[in-house]
Amino acid sequence: MGRKKVVLQDAAQDMLQNMGQQIRLARLRRKVPVEEVASIAGVSRATVWAVEKGMESVAIGNYAAVIAALGLPEDLNLIAREDELGHRLMDERLPLNIRSKPTKKTKGTKSHKRSGK
Repeated sequence: MGRKKVVLQDAAQDMLQNMGQQIRLARLRRKVPVEEVASIAGVSRATVWAVEKGMESVAIGNYAAVIAALGLPEDLNLIAREDELGHRLMDERLPLNIRSKPTKKTKGTKSHKRSGK
C-alpha cells in the first residue's frame, strides 16, 4: 500500500519550510548532532532531516518530538495562541447579555469563609 501524497497550499508549504529551517537552526545553535536528536525524539535520522526540510509528509507528532528533543516543547503551545480574529468573531456571535462585561466590586463587601468545624 503506497503513501498518500499530501498537497498543501503554497502558504502552508512555506510555513512548514520556515518552521523546518528554524528547527534546524535551533539544533545547530545547540551543537547537537542529528543522531542525538533522533535518539532523544525516538525517530530516525531521516525523519529529523525531513522535519528540518519542512516536509509535509512528516506526521505532526514527529515535529513535536523533535522540537521537544531540542528543549523547546513550549513553542508548540504558541500555535494559534493569539487568535484575535477568532475571539472577535466569537464575541460578535454572542448575544449582548452574555458578552463579558467588566465586573464592578461593591465597596464594603467582605468575603465569608466557612469554618471546617
